[in-house]
Amino acid sequence: MSPRNPVSPERPPGEHELKGHVFRDPEEPEPGEEVMASIAPPRPGRRLTWARLVTLPIVLALVLLATYLWITNATLDTIAENSLADGNVELRLWQHVQLTAISTFWVLIIAIPLGIALTRRGLRRAAPLVTAVANIGQATPAIGLLALLVIWLGIGPSTAIIGMVAYAVLPVLSNTVAGLRGIDPQLVEASRGIGMSSMGTLMKVELPLAVPLILAGVRTALVLNVGTATLATFGGGGGLGDLITSGIQTQRMPVLVLGSVLTVALALFVDWLASLAETVLTPRGLEA
Repeated sequence: MSPRNPVSPERPPGEHELKGHVFRDPEEPEPGEEVMASIAPPRPGRRLTWARLVTLPIVLALVLLATYLWITNATLDTIAENSLADGNVELRLWQHVQLTAISTFWVLIIAIPLGIALTRRGLRRAAPLVTAVANIGQATPAIGLLALLVIWLGIGPSTAIIGMVAYAVLPVLSNTVAGLRGIDPQLVEASRGIGMSSMGTLMKVELPLAVPLILAGVRTALVLNVGTATLATFGGGGGLGDLITSGIQTQRMPVLVLGSVLTVALALFVDWLASLAETVLTPRGLEA
């Protein structure tokens, strides 16, 4: 006759039986696993979300559509119609884009190499002087600077571009110098210690670390150039400033509103594009 309480077979550690049901204790992490899980870096999120990509363009499209519907339904006299007819709006907008693009190109060509040179050993002492000269261009009122250039160089788009470059070079220059000077010297010494040349250290260590500040300066210069380009009309440079001044002089509100809305929309759109470029070009390890 079998015993009343038979001896249960041996079970693995942590396994138990209760009223015919087998269960196991929860597995404990191996030594060190819990610590590693707590210090593991979180998975990086997406840099560009759909909301960031489409929100501003949709808002700008709606504003431009509302402006277009208002202009087409407004009662325009002969003067206002002549200001907006024959592709004049498209021409002024294209001139404004050209002025902004060309001036920003020359700002980058001048400011970034000059900022790099001012952080090298031979020209470091000249950095305060060069920065002070660049600060004069931005401290001077834009309309006054443009007037002086017109007196000196005459009327034309090139005069307006020179004034815009002088007005926008400071943010890129100062941010380039600050970004390169803010790098830990030990990183530079370590790169030189493993055999990298001066150019290799600049291209692979210093500039990537200074990218966020440099791009912030470029973004500021772009927005400044969009606004300053409206003053190019006083130097014969064209642009959306022609529509704005025409609307003010002739007291035609539709012409003034259209020129102003297009200028603001262009500035916001350029700032949006620059913010996307800043996000994409910034190294992952330098993101806040």
